[in-house]
Amino acid sequence: MFRRINNIFLRSFLIFIYFIIIFFCAIEINFLWLFGYSPDMQDIKTPTMSVSSEVYSADGKLLGRYFKENRSPVAFKDISPNLINALISTEDARFYKHSGVDFFSFATSVVATAKGDKRGGSTITQQLAKNLFSTRKRKSQGFIKHIPVFRTLVYKCKEWLTAFKIEHLYTKQQILTMYFNTVPFGNNSFGIKTATLKYFNKNPNEVTPAEAATLIGMLKGTSVYNPIRYPARSLERRNTVLGQMEKYGYITKAAFVENTHTPLNLDLSFVENDSQGDSYIRHAVEKWLDKWLKANDYDLYVDGLKIYTTIDSRLQQYAEEAVDEKMKMLQKRFYNIWGKKAPWRDSHGVEIKDFVLKAEQKLPIYDLLEKRYKGDTTQIQAYFKKPKKMKVFSWNGERDTTISSIDSIKYYAKILNTGMMTIEPTTGKIKVWVGGIDYKHFNFDHVNQSKRQAGSTFKPFAYLTALDNGYTPCDKFTDKPVSISYMDNGKPDVWSPNNADFKFSYREMSLRWAMGKSVNSITAQLTEKVGWDKVVQYAHKCGIESPLKSVPSVSLGSNDVSVFEMVRAYSTFLNKGNKIDPLLVTKITDQNGGLLEEFTLKTEKVLSEEIAWLMLYMFRGGMEEPGGTSQALWEYPGLWKKASNQIGGKTGTSSDFVDGWYMGITKDLVTGIWVGADDRSVHFNTSESGEGSHTALPIFGRFMEKVYADDKSGYQPGPFPKPWSKITKEYMCPSPRISVDTTSADSLSAPVDTTQVVPVPVTTEPEIKN
Repeated sequence: MFRRINNIFLRSFLIFIYFIIIFFCAIEINFLWLFGYSPDMQDIKTPTMSVSSEVYSADGKLLGRYFKENRSPVAFKDISPNLINALISTEDARFYKHSGVDFFSFATSVVATAKGDKRGGSTITQQLAKNLFSTRKRKSQGFIKHIPVFRTLVYKCKEWLTAFKIEHLYTKQQILTMYFNTVPFGNNSFGIKTATLKYFNKNPNEVTPAEAATLIGMLKGTSVYNPIRYPARSLERRNTVLGQMEKYGYITKAAFVENTHTPLNLDLSFVENDSQGDSYIRHAVEKWLDKWLKANDYDLYVDGLKIYTTIDSRLQQYAEEAVDEKMKMLQKRFYNIWGKKAPWRDSHGVEIKDFVLKAEQKLPIYDLLEKRYKGDTTQIQAYFKKPKKMKVFSWNGERDTTISSIDSIKYYAKILNTGMMTIEPTTGKIKVWVGGIDYKHFNFDHVNQSKRQAGSTFKPFAYLTALDNGYTPCDKFTDKPVSISYMDNGKPDVWSPNNADFKFSYREMSLRWAMGKSVNSITAQLTEKVGWDKVVQYAHKCGIESPLKSVPSVSLGSNDVSVFEMVRAYSTFLNKGNKIDPLLVTKITDQNGGLLEEFTLKTEKVLSEEIAWLMLYMFRGGMEEPGGTSQALWEYPGLWKKASNQIGGKTGTSSDFVDGWYMGITKDLVTGIWVGADDRSVHFNTSESGEGSHTALPIFGRFMEKVYADDKSGYQPGPFPKPWSKITKEYMCPSPRISVDTTSADSLSAPVDTTQVVPVPVTTEPEIKN
């Protein structure tokens, strides 16, 4: 049909236009499913806001939801003209002159980009199309997503088509209103109302030109120009927006000068109403799924996913109850010990005088105050000393109070926290996740985010290394002073560890007895024999991923590790020597129940079955050997309602009683618990109050009592598994019954002399002969 046109230029132009029309029609109808879904007019008439995702326990209990908060629409009349003017002058100066697509702006942006000045050409309407209808999301993609340059062209064309439809159905005011109600502003702030409250504690109709420019400036990059994290960048970007407002006549030259000299003046005092069912588990699941979500282009907050976790709601409840019960008692003990004295002390027990000042300087608001008062410390301190109304955590429930920031810092610094995780090693399923005492006030997760000195809970890796390299549980060492020479960063050094009570018995002990009693001197001798590099190697092999400094003291837990890592590593022993990648999620479905992904256990054989079983036998020494550090568990009768029950475990305490640990092993479960203050300079002052056997172990004891008391929990007391394979090493070597300290201190803690006699039941194993 084009042959009738004699003019070659006109004919070429018409052919080009013809194919452009065909191309857009193909995109619109998703020809051969090449281009993906495009919103139709009905979608545009009834835009769907983000759909919340839900997370469930293994037994079907709803644990929480993920959705974008404060999505309540703001009417156009409630949006300040300053915001509208800032948006239009910066993002789309010809907004009122085009019909969704500004081809002039697009052409100039292409030219500018070609010259090296990268500039966006999308209109406000196109941005709304992308925000509201997710035109580049997975469900909107077809086969062309595999063709890099071509797919970008198709995405842009799809946005154009959607923008034209939006402009056809809505007025300019309605488009601006929808845009302001859907655009993200960082820091989990979605929509203009959330943003103005979050950053300035104001409603959208109250912001000044400078505040409006700050918020609109963030749209270029909500992370890069975040005023909380990067105030200098935000200020520079804000002034650029103000320049655009002056350029297009929205503010005068005088107003421009005045506003550019105004500080950011953030007001971060607004407290959001949390309605998401926020919890440590909810955030742990989000972090666990992070890679999968990115790889599959899903957003937890909009895509309506259903996530099924491994968490057992019964066990989770019992864990939280045990934490509440025991942490209340520990907190009371802590207050009684220190009274009105400051508990922030150095390693010599001397109060840290500048503790509060350093805590102030870590707060985000401190930098803002420094700029506001130009470094005047008197005015800054006056702000921190001024009483303010706030809600604070207490073990009797959240309470309203009037308190200064300084007193608030002191109050929260004294509060003890915890992290607890339980796993079923044979399946790899995480059954319990308690990230702290209260998510609302302490949202730092002490299971996976926090890393602290492991103390004596790390000693088993030295004994594991020994058993796997020729030693047996019955091999004997003498409890005596030891000095180990080594190189530290190229410099010669000598390490001479003491026992916790600064005494040496000069008694010969089997390795099982030494580990059960947590004898530092023998652990140090064993580490020297097998090599501290090898101890590090075996710890990594079992699942410790944190970097470990290879020094002789590594076996006494001088490195920082997480509860998650320790539970994972200990699980290797109960899982026949197979290291696991713990499972927190089993499957994900869409909102209609369609299966999107199913997760299965991944294991790696790292130890022989013989060595794994012998390590379980070693762990039982904490209960069965004289002076075993786990023997406080005999005080929990609910653990021993079956005489055949066996429990293994290891206590741990870091220097100055900063960190208390307990790692507990039953025939089915491994549980790790850490207790301490968030700041390491805040700690107990005696072994009777601050050791792991007095802080973390009681939580484990109470938790397992509750589990065993519930016949429907699925977990009952009983003996450890019989050997999985032939045991070639000697291990039956009963220790002599002598008067010992039954709450023997461990790791790097200070001395205590509480010698007493405790009867210890002896559990024998049928010997398997070579």
